[in-house]
Amino acid sequence: MAINLGKRLGFGTLRLPILDPNDQASFDWPQHQAEIDLFLKHGFTYFDTSYVYHDYQSEVALRECLVKKYPRDAYLLSTKLPIKFIHKKEEVESIFYEQLEKMGVDWLDFYLIHSINATAYEDCKKWGVFDFLKEKRAEGKFREFGVSLHDSPEFLDLILTEHPEIDFVVLQLNYIDWENPAIRSREIYEVAVKHEKPIVVMEACKGGILANLPPEAEKLLKDYNPDASTASWAYRFCASLPGVRVVLAGMNKLEYVEDNIKTMENFVPLNDEEYEILKKVVDIVNAATPIPCTGCKYCEVECPKHIAMSDYFALYNDYARMQGNNKENTVATQNIYYTNIIKHGHGAATDCIKCKKCMKVCPQHLNIPEFLEQVGSTLSSGYNPINDEKIN
Repeated sequence: MAINLGKRLGFGTLRLPILDPNDQASFDWPQHQAEIDLFLKHGFTYFDTSYVYHDYQSEVALRECLVKKYPRDAYLLSTKLPIKFIHKKEEVESIFYEQLEKMGVDWLDFYLIHSINATAYEDCKKWGVFDFLKEKRAEGKFREFGVSLHDSPEFLDLILTEHPEIDFVVLQLNYIDWENPAIRSREIYEVAVKHEKPIVVMEACKGGILANLPPEAEKLLKDYNPDASTASWAYRFCASLPGVRVVLAGMNKLEYVEDNIKTMENFVPLNDEEYEILKKVVDIVNAATPIPCTGCKYCEVECPKHIAMSDYFALYNDYARMQGNNKENTVATQNIYYTNIIKHGHGAATDCIKCKKCMKVCPQHLNIPEFLEQVGSTLSSGYNPINDEKIN
């Protein structure tokens, strides 16, 4: 029987508060502690982390601010096995126990295979990962195991058919990707429902994109409900889906925790009129966001040139969304930020050698080298990336 999670908001640790953007492990400890304290105070208990998040230190952050501060029965803890870092069978077990040690616990509530795809699945077979997971579950080292996936519905159907012992799945679902032909969120969701697997949602706000909508889209939401944040619509969309047990949120500011608690504490599903409004929002956002990057930074780990892809894409998208709003200042500002990132030791967008290692790990299936080429010419050219207009 699946674990009852109670309230359906989860604390994701892919994006924690940090003091130095060039040091992913420079945690703002007081702020992170305040966020966790507030989250638990309101009865939310689910925490999700991973071996690789924040330069391999997010598990440590939870140990310091959660595990050391609260009794073990006060929270639910989930982390993930990084298949891509495993090169022999013995490492499956050694990494698992390393994770337990880093988190300061003897057992977990949930354990996942991180970002499974066709290549990772073959490695799982080679290293006996599914047998290992069944064994550790039987030993009580975790209560449920699952998979997180950024792949096709056909692949999800395959692994759930071949491994019905999987307890749950973590899927990228949000209203902007629901009918996206590359992401295929709706189809992936339907496969999980068909197999009767509980769903944990990641990227509900798509890396913050759905919390920072173009003015025209935000106006639609505010006209309908002036008191609701734009982010709340994204979380309510996911939590309204049957079969969703919890929606993860990356909350690196206390105000985000407060807003998400407000949305999810006394949850109200979307109504038909709200669904129709979101369809209009999708059209506006798609027209105003040239690069649908979520800022997960998986690509940057693989890049031999140390290019800060997600930061450059964020600058590019901001520039695109600001068309018509003080263009000259926008051009000047994005050039300053772009130059500063390079000065901190990152490769320029134009340094891309098109090795395509980034594309193999991108959860959004983006053609990153092609986008970098556009970014490289735009960030220093003064061209508007939407209309290709010269900005003087």
